[in-house]
Amino acid sequence: MTPAATPDKAIRLGLIGSGWIGRFHAESIVHRVPNAVLAAVADPIEGAAAAVAGPLGGATCYTDATDLINDPQVDGVIIASPASTHTELVIAAAAAGKAVFVEKPMALTIEDANRAIAAAEAAGVPLQVGFNRRFDSDFAAAHEVVAAGGVGTPQLLRSLTRDPGLANPGAVKPWTIFLETLIHDFDTLNWFNSGARPIEVFAFADALVAPEFKDNGLLDTALVSIRYDNGAMASAEANFSAAYGYDIRGEIFGSAGMVSVGDVRDTSLRQFTAQGQLAPTSRQNIDLFHKAYTEELVSFVDAIRTGTVTGARGEDAREALRVALACIESIQSGTAVSLDAHA
Repeated sequence: MTPAATPDKAIRLGLIGSGWIGRFHAESIVHRVPNAVLAAVADPIEGAAAAVAGPLGGATCYTDATDLINDPQVDGVIIASPASTHTELVIAAAAAGKAVFVEKPMALTIEDANRAIAAAEAAGVPLQVGFNRRFDSDFAAAHEVVAAGGVGTPQLLRSLTRDPGLANPGAVKPWTIFLETLIHDFDTLNWFNSGARPIEVFAFADALVAPEFKDNGLLDTALVSIRYDNGAMASAEANFSAAYGYDIRGEIFGSAGMVSVGDVRDTSLRQFTAQGQLAPTSRQNIDLFHKAYTEELVSFVDAIRTGTVTGARGEDAREALRVALACIESIQSGTAVSLDAHA
């Protein structure tokens, strides 16, 4: 335990990135994470950090993330900046001796994933990656059932992500559906099938929501098949425009039974009208996974105190990235791809 992480001292967190998820993390730290303090916020846009920190009681604000990382008052760094910046920020924070929480994806290449993992190992600091489904109570319960042998030997697994809308298809970067959306599903499937490794991937993808943007590189709908070295087979699917709400589900079928998890409905409320049965649904991930987003930061604070990461580690993020990169290769080649090429 480092001096900064003594039991009687609040953990001082620095946040890099003041976009929507950064703002939500800041609110969680201030209002929902025990024994934690929002010590600093960094964003390269002038005034953006202050816009987040000000309403929450204030924190030191920077336009340069390096200044936040080197701030001696910061015990741990939360990286919620654009994906392309993640690896270098992880490496810089680790080199400064700071514990690191980084939003997914941790890296966009296996080489960069290895660099991030090596930097944290060399510095001896915790590195946690923001795969929030691991902290959702229902998904965690399903994982426990499978880990305890409740479904026998896993044979068929399924995970899906359906976002509630695509407001600006022109702003979606190429391969986002694999690297930033389905990467959640790949981690979930790997986590459900713990101890097994994905060995082969075949992917389909198209622009079905906004076909006019396909020539710009948009893929908004995808279906992925994954084969594991324990014989299990899995599917993952995504779509960027579910008219009925935010829809995240998972299923594990095995030799002794099945467990499923996820419900688009917000509550057990059912309204019956002349048009039929209605139910309220979530429209944002920070609503559907409100508690999970909080719990992953609680876990990170615990990791700073104990040195033990209970959420997704750098190695877990690298494994999910291997699947995502194989999906891209499968789309480009039109064939199944062995993950040996992405070791």
